[in-house]
Amino acid sequence: MKITYLGHASLHIQFDETSIIVDPFITGNPLASDIDINSLKADYILITHAHQDHILDVEAIAKNNLGTTIVSNYEIAMHYGG
Repeated sequence: MKITYLGHASLHIQFDETSIIVDPFITGNPLASDIDINSLKADYILITHAHQDHILDVEAIAKNNLGTTIVSNYEIAMHYGG
């Protein structure tokens, strides 16, 4: 297992062939300016809550990774499912 800190509350967790991103707030975070969100692989995106500094890049990462599953509470999951 490999865990990479992406800045603020964001993590990239990799184990075997599975890739998980937690609370993707990358493009709005100056400390993460060297990270290209288009290069991030995500089988799952976990969202702890819907503050902007935890969800800013959810849609962009999910669109770049067809088949990504978003895991969160019901309201957030339904929002992105739509």
